[in-house]
Amino acid sequence: MACSKEDLIRRFNALQIEGMGKVTDLNPLPGAYVNLEYTLPSGQKVKLLKDEATYYANQLHRQGTRRCYGLAAGEGYLLVCEYGDGGSDPEIVVYQRL
Repeated sequence: MACSKEDLIRRFNALQIEGMGKVTDLNPLPGAYVNLEYTLPSGQKVKLLKDEATYYANQLHRQGTRRCYGLAAGEGYLLVCEYGDGGSDPEIVVYQRL
């Protein structure tokens, strides 16, 4: 990864996403663990991550809801998604190139 863990934490916090608390740590996790399937507006289902890769990731509860934010960084981009229990109904919040 081109960015350090500390730089990635800073970049996630700089997004200032409503309801997302401060990111204080990221953990290396396998893509297979964090690779959710998203439904695009066209109805097509896609996975954005690679199951065999490792990502710096974390989960933060969305304030005032029962949903969570999932964060993943790797291969030159940041991904923030929002989802329900067990990763249900995931939605892309931010997909940003570094």
